[in-house]
Amino acid sequence: MSATPLLQLRGINKNFGPVQVLRNVDFAVYPGEVTALVGDNGAGKSTLVKCISGIHPIDSGEVVFDGRRVHIHSPRDASAHGIEVVYQDLALCDNLDIVQNMFLGREVRSGLVLNETTMEQMAADTLAGLSVRTVKSLRQLVASLSGGQRQTVAIAKAVLWNSKVVILDEPTAALGVAQTAQVLELVRRLADNGLAVVLISHNMNDVFAVSDRIAALYLGQMVAQVRSTEITHPQIVELITAGRSGHLGLPADNGTEYTTTGPGADR
Repeated sequence: MSATPLLQLRGINKNFGPVQVLRNVDFAVYPGEVTALVGDNGAGKSTLVKCISGIHPIDSGEVVFDGRRVHIHSPRDASAHGIEVVYQDLALCDNLDIVQNMFLGREVRSGLVLNETTMEQMAADTLAGLSVRTVKSLRQLVASLSGGQRQTVAIAKAVLWNSKVVILDEPTAALGVAQTAQVLELVRRLADNGLAVVLISHNMNDVFAVSDRIAALYLGQMVAQVRSTEITHPQIVELITAGRSGHLGLPADNGTEYTTTGPGADR
């Protein structure tokens, strides 16, 4: 595990009119690790991801990527830095096959025609590098794939372009037990390959199964960022629902200071 974040957000604020959605949010993502981002509906998870991916401009704060302060104004800027997001709807086209989906909008050409051979080889190499064995043919229509296979294709599409940070939005939400296990294994493999992975999930079993760190948002504030081995399931639930748990989270009403990091966590 690296001691230096690959992606770091410092003091991020985001307002939509009079509503402050993110408030002085600090967030760090490390290469070779899975960081779970948890929080209740409305906590600000989606807004934070959209700020990272360039969909929403931040109002104040700074983004540091690979040790340098960067400005991300669009999804194209995010992709240029190696930041890819796999949204819950997967953004796949049912009427196209796996190769066509993986290269959609980024097709490889030889002159005026598509270089199908190169694209097929690159797709095969990417899936092989992720040890994906559940796909029978690269020319299968996405419409014929199971939920787990679709998620696999969406993740492979995200890592095809030398990505460094991959953000996964509820990747197991609509999957059965066996498919969930396959996707979680793939998530773990991404980190083992050196990528920095952000996993957004409401399923605490999934979170504890694959994550190295857990970051909890509560009403737009980051209330804890700890190693997953240093926090329990009940503590996470308390942070999500109340913003504090024991020494973790927001200050108590009496003004007592509480830290946002657990014992031995990176500060």
